[in-house]
This record gives sequence, structure tokens and C-alpha cells, in this order.
Amino acid sequence: MLQRVNELDRELFLYLNNLGNENWDMFWLLVTDKWTAIPLYLVLLYLLFKKFGWRGFLLTIVVIALLITATDQLGNVFKDGFQRLRPCGQEGVMEYARMVAAYCGKFGYFSAHASNSAGVAIFMGLIFRRNYPFLIWILLFWALLVSYSRIYLGVHYPGDVLTGMVLGGMIGYLFYLLHKYLVKRWRVAVRA
Repeated sequence: MLQRVNELDRELFLYLNNLGNENWDMFWLLVTDKWTAIPLYLVLLYLLFKKFGWRGFLLTIVVIALLITATDQLGNVFKDGFQRLRPCGQEGVMEYARMVAAYCGKFGYFSAHASNSAGVAIFMGLIFRRNYPFLIWILLFWALLVSYSRIYLGVHYPGDVLTGMVLGGMIGYLFYLLHKYLVKRWRVAVRA
């Protein structure tokens, strides 16, 4: 059963990865680059400050830092524990894949990019769901783009990405609950 799932994952990876062409490579390299999202992060930081003031803003920044640390480190634990080779380093796959990324890495299960982006999307989307109900859909679209970029670039299987998004989303929700509790506990003023 697990062998069949891995075969399907490889087949889907090769299909999706080979949809790419050189005209789109730079776009997907930009999507996956952490610095590209800085304008988005700045807008979200502004909205956080507007909603919570200094005290709540600083509290939220700490919670976000813990969220990203949790998703990132859980990804490292999984990578070291499962030791599943990335497609760009897997014999029988790398020969047929488009390797766009400059760096491959060794193990890929699961994608920390997918986990981090999904976690932040869920966390921020829930924080702003009353003020900006459409924001969660924009953030989830962004998380999907980041996640797909990992397949396009040749560094993750679809299963790596899907696992990362699901776990990241769950962790994002748990950190949202923690944030909600801390905001009440510390009596942070919340502005509309």
C-alpha cells in the first residue's frame, strides 16, 4: 500500500514538474523566495498594529515567531526521521524531472515552505476574519503558490507539500487559539 502511494506521488510529481518551462522558471523562483513576500508581511504587520496596538502587536509577533519555529522544526524532525530523499536526489526520478532550484537538499518529507506558509495563512486569516473576511482566501492562495513552487522547482513531492500544508494549517490553528487565550489573559485591547 505504502509503495503504491509513493509510486503515485512520484508520477504526480513528474507530471506537475514537467508542466513547467523556462518562461515561467523565474516567476516560480520568485514565489518560493522568502524575500518576495516582504510586502505582504509589511501589510500584515501594519494591520496587526492597527488591530492590537503596541502591546498586542508585540505579543502577536512573539506568537508568530513561535508558530514559524514550530512548523519549521517539526519539518526538520520529520526530514531526519523519515529520511525520504527529495525528487532532485532520487534515482529514477531526477533523470526525468526539471531541476530549477539552485540547491536541492537531501531529505524532503515534509515541506517546511508549505508548512510555514499554511500556518501563517490560517493564523493570520483567523485573526482578521471579522475585519477582512476575504483575507484568509488571499493568504491561502499565497500558501498554495508557495507550496506548488516546491514541486515546480523539483525539490518536493506532492505528498511532501500536502503533508506540510495540513500540518502547518493545524499548527496555525493551535497557535491562533493560544493567541486568543493570551489576548484575553493579558487584557489586550482589540480595535475593530
